[in-house]
Amino acid sequence: MKLRAIVVDDEEFARKNLIMLLEEFCPDIEVIGEASRKSQAKAIIEASKPDVVFLDIRMPSGSEGFELLDELEEKDFFVVFVTAFKDYAVKAFNANAVYYILKPIDIEELQTAVEKLKDAKRNAKEDPEYLPTYFKALQNLSDSLVKNKPSNRIAISHTKGLKIVEDDAISHLEASGNCTTIYFKDGTRYLDTRTLKTYESILNPAKFFRIHKSHIINLDLLSEYVNEDGHFAVLKGGLRIPVARNRVTDFVKMLKES
Repeated sequence: MKLRAIVVDDEEFARKNLIMLLEEFCPDIEVIGEASRKSQAKAIIEASKPDVVFLDIRMPSGSEGFELLDELEEKDFFVVFVTAFKDYAVKAFNANAVYYILKPIDIEELQTAVEKLKDAKRNAKEDPEYLPTYFKALQNLSDSLVKNKPSNRIAISHTKGLKIVEDDAISHLEASGNCTTIYFKDGTRYLDTRTLKTYESILNPAKFFRIHKSHIINLDLLSEYVNEDGHFAVLKGGLRIPVARNRVTDFVKMLKES
């Protein structure tokens, strides 16, 4: 399955370098156009209807990338953000299940992004709500990075598509190999391909605490901590989740200070 792609970056060297890497190492990508500015990118996207746009983004000094997405009426493509910014930006990308690659570009990361795009394309074919939900996630990202609106929404990639949830709805999370099972207050659960460590960085540390290498809990649902026959966090409803010995001190300290 070939994905038709457009590369948008105002730096010619960066643009040509990414195109070269895609052509050499990502045979499933066909670059059909390139643009150096927003107006040019908009015209090419509207005319050629690409499957994916590799979009350079600068933060916090510029927001042209998000303005481009806002101005397009038809949104039927995926976006891979290309950025030199880390830290908060990366956290926001991960929270919204949005694809990104960091400059300087690592070939393996680029290939991983392409594989994720192929999966997303298949999901979009099977589920007509996938792309609209995906663009809601992009809007969440824009609000967070450009408009500085605090958000407690996260996007979960699961086997049936993409789900955007308020973090308040999450009861607890459990590591499942290199994936994470997310349990919700209503009794439902989803398996996300991201690791528990990723979720530890995404979720609000004032609300969620990693009590074990395999468990993160929503502190709002914590009923009690017991240390009889082991160490356990007891959630409302009676569910007992083990607290690792090496995390007991920090956990108890946090409870006393909260």
